Amino acid sequence: MDWAGERLHLLPERALWWPAARVLFVADLHLGKAATYRALGQPVPGGTTQENLSRLDALVAHHAPAQLVFLGDFLHAAGARTPAVMQALGAWRERHAGLLMTLVRGNHDSRAGDPPASLRIEVVDEPHLIGPFACCHHPQAHATHFVLAGHVHPVTRLHGRGRDSLRMPCFVREERQAILPAFGEFTGGWRVEAAPGRRFYAVGGAAVWPLPT
Repeated sequence: MDWAGERLHLLPERALWWPAARVLFVADLHLGKAATYRALGQPVPGGTTQENLSRLDALVAHHAPAQLVFLGDFLHAAGARTPAVMQALGAWRERHAGLLMTLVRGNHDSRAGDPPASLRIEVVDEPHLIGPFACCHHPQAHATHFVLAGHVHPVTRLHGRGRDSLRMPCFVREERQAILPAFGEFTGGWRVEAAPGRRFYAVGGAAVWPLPT
């Protein structure tokens, strides 16, 4: 995709790759969300944090980025800071000790608090400008830069014959902004309705493809 005069790759791993600058963008990890729910007595599966980090490992190994930018909601809540989650995060960070990492604070980051200093993640407020892009958590307008955002966890629904339909995560492109799908497992999604000038790029299996307008 050519956005803001730059070639970007929409990845089926629900991430965005900017090869010219070697920057990898991901939104809405919500690390420790399952642990937070389990602490409240909810019967939810374990292992989602390690699965998320393993998927990040694979992306970093494949693309060799110079910078990894998190578009908000890195940790889900203060209750996500369990010993197991923080130990997994520490080990993951050591595997990528030389990689520059930046977190644009989102609404969940405000409640969870900034990542520990030991993770060496630069934490900034939105909008954070990188080249022609305004890195944000919340979708918004920017006077001079093309916005990359998260927050919404966008999904779309494909309809087949009869009542058949399929709900899928997606990238959403508008005139001056794009919204990334949630990277994290166990995050849910919000169906974004069609609107004039709005394009959808559905994520399924090992592919991303534009949906007809």
